[in-house]
Amino acid sequence: MNGWEASVEAQIRSAQERGEFDNLPGMGKPIPGRNLPYDESWWIKSFLEREALPSDLLLPTPLQLRRKAEQVPDEVRGLPTEEAVRSYVADLNAEIFAWLRNPEGPRVVVRPVNADDVVRRWREERRPAATAPAAPAPAPAAARRTRRGWWPPWRRRAG
Repeated sequence: MNGWEASVEAQIRSAQERGEFDNLPGMGKPIPGRNLPYDESWWIKSFLEREALPSDLLLPTPLQLRRKAEQVPDEVRGLPTEEAVRSYVADLNAEIFAWLRNPEGPRVVVRPVNADDVVRRWREERRPAATAPAAPAPAPAAARRTRRGWWPPWRRRAG
């Protein structure tokens, strides 16, 4: 053994004799993930879990923006005023426009959010149930079924 290895071993032995390794957290428990296959990104996953960060942070910018746009109705539901709703949508649209000016990452279609539509839905949700217009009756099952053939959803025509 080298001189420094012998020194390190001596320090470890001395600490064991003093009991400094007794009652450490996890003592006597199996090592987490010991029998699992190796995962290259184990440290990223453990960091996100330890810091309680959402996994959305790993997504590329356009996918993050699309997810934010999809979650707008849930995000604005608790806002107190129409001005706050419009401000939230304006901030999101500013992020979208900034990405559209200088796109990076995968080519994903990201469209700005229509503030008027968001405000209209926000108002409808805030309207008391007694004054809300009755929902139209659903169409009979036979009338709803139409044979469209296979087309990707983004290529289907309304009607």
